[in-house]
This record gives sequence, structure tokens and C-alpha cells, in this order.
Amino acid sequence: MTASSAAPEIIPGPVLDYYLSQGYYRMHQDLFTCQFLPIAGGFYTVHWLRVVLAEVQFGPAQRRLLRLNEQFTSTLRPFRLSDEYENLYARYRAAIDFDAPETVEAFTLAGARHNAFPSGVIELRDGPRLIAVGIFDAGQRSLAGIMNFYDPDYRRHSLGKYLMLLKINFARQQGMTHYYPGYLVQGYPKFDYKLFAGPAATEVFDSMRGYWLPFNWAAVNHHSAELLTAWQERENELEDQE
Repeated sequence: MTASSAAPEIIPGPVLDYYLSQGYYRMHQDLFTCQFLPIAGGFYTVHWLRVVLAEVQFGPAQRRLLRLNEQFTSTLRPFRLSDEYENLYARYRAAIDFDAPETVEAFTLAGARHNAFPSGVIELRDGPRLIAVGIFDAGQRSLAGIMNFYDPDYRRHSLGKYLMLLKINFARQQGMTHYYPGYLVQGYPKFDYKLFAGPAATEVFDSMRGYWLPFNWAAVNHHSAELLTAWQERENELEDQE
């Protein structure tokens, strides 16, 4: 007589959809959200984004990038950590000028033996050479872009943005409604590339009220001011209690 253990649990697609819609996101093997981010001694507000797939219309910049990179082979597969990924990421990390996790494993699994998220990956190859990897989590109606990295030798091909477009196209082919690229940071433009799919199709989360608004910088600036005011009021209350 033999017995087999139950398959490891994976977060159901509708559950992931729900948490993404509430401004949560994946970090390691957890779901989290935040409103503030300390960077280089500064204190910035965080603004979560999502792309409404039915409203995406690629313009000249997006179509140009798709044409530039159509020579490369893209393959979609379930995410499995590999030495090939880690070696590519090490080269990528050595070439960037911002903080990043030490390894792919540290960013995705963080020591866990089982990935609880429904993750896939898009591999880009130039012939047999792996040149870029885009990791995502797929819900039932939503897709979250988790991690992109690429060979520094191909920097002029903007493969991070290209992978974003490929993920959006895949999500549309699957009949999904939203693509979640993560957050941008008010007053810190390094995150603004997440708007590349098109600001007109993008929404920003109002974390004070719990709903999504059409993206524009005026809405971001207003939300940022509200967050900072609420934070300062809480700090003042704590000081008064001491």
C-alpha cells in the first residue's frame, strides 16, 4: 500500500485577484501593502498602479519596441528557479545603479521550499543565449508583474519594458482584466517606467478610501499630500501621549 502527500497549496486565482484589487502585492512568499518608502534619507509616498487591459492601446513607442525585439525568441513556462536565471540576474545586478535583492531566490522564495504563488515566466533568448527573464503571478482575472531582469549587453533593447508589454499581451490573450506593475513613488522618477504601457489605460489606488482612480499626476500629488498629513497627525498624537 502506498500513500502520496497532498499537493502543496497555491494561492487560488480569485484570492490573488482580490488582494491585488485592494492594493496588496507579493513580496517573497507574502502579500503586503505600504504607503511610504524611505529612500536615501528621504521619505516618499507610494502609489499602487494597475493597467485596465481593455483600454490599452500601444502607441509609437510601444510598437517600435515590439518591432525592435521581434528577432528574439520568447517562451512562456511555469516558474522554476534555475542556475541559468541566477547567473543572468547576477550580471544584471552588477550593472544597475539602484538597490536590488541579492538573488532571484531571495526576491521570490526567501528560503521557502515551495512557491505559494501561481507564478510563470517569460524567457527571451537570442539564439540559445538567455538574455531576459520576466516573472509574473497569474490570478484568474489579473496578472501581476513581479520581476524583470536582462543581460546588460542588450541594454539598448529596453528589455524590461519589452517584457512588460509581453506580459500585458499574454494577459489580454487569457481574457484577463487587469495587469498590476507594482507602485510608483511620488517625487522619485526611477519607478515611472511602470507607466510605459500607457497612462491613459492606468489607474492609481487611493489607499485612504480604498478605490481606484484614473491615473494622473494631480491625483497622485493630492493623495501624497493626504498621506503625509495623516502620517504627521499620527506622529503628533504619539508625541502628545509620551
